[in-house]
Amino acid sequence: MLTKKQYELLTLLNERIKDTGVPPSFDEMKDALGLKSKSGIHRLISGLEERGFIRRLPHRARALEILKLPENISDDNSSPAPKQKISGNVIRGDFRHEHAPDQHASESGDNVELPMLGRIAAGTPIAAISDPSSFIGVPGSMLGGGEHFALEIDGDSMIEAGIFDGDMVIIERTNRVENGTICVALVDGEEATLKRLRKKNNSIALEPANKDYETRIFGPDRVQVQGRLVGLIRKY
Repeated sequence: MLTKKQYELLTLLNERIKDTGVPPSFDEMKDALGLKSKSGIHRLISGLEERGFIRRLPHRARALEILKLPENISDDNSSPAPKQKISGNVIRGDFRHEHAPDQHASESGDNVELPMLGRIAAGTPIAAISDPSSFIGVPGSMLGGGEHFALEIDGDSMIEAGIFDGDMVIIERTNRVENGTICVALVDGEEATLKRLRKKNNSIALEPANKDYETRIFGPDRVQVQGRLVGLIRKY
């Protein structure tokens, strides 16, 4: 799932590269998308790169390569097809688990039905996927007190933490986490990503767990914590 601006930028890049063989300049991208600064373009490109749609070619100015295009997109207002209920193998990592889930247990036993809110990677806005399209059953023993939801991982930015493309992560909704926690962080009110958060002085670093990606550093007013990682489910 792409944001509207990511979709617009990817379309612009694809059309310009097909027509001229080279991508537009950052100023041209900014003007075409109606953004006020080039920093917004940098964020959109980083999001598209992390999700595997494009890559930056080294040692060449303005060199971007399109790796794939989104499938089954008719217009910005189309709704995704409903997903089926998902089941899989539970992987318990070094997470804290308590036994007081607030979601309703399913009829099958001690499983708890959590809302599946969509896919998470850099550039995916939580607000756009806040309505669950399906539910996923997880053992109640994985959950602590509070509200939880599930997200599907899209991308490889956290593979060195054992979190892979297609995995389902279980998130406890909270707006405060300890230093070094893997969490869902919202940048500038629109760009959500699963990263390890570290605070130092008046800055916040969002660290990937993949040497191919760079740590991104922001001012404290630009980052909002949406929840912390408490579990992971992998479908084989």
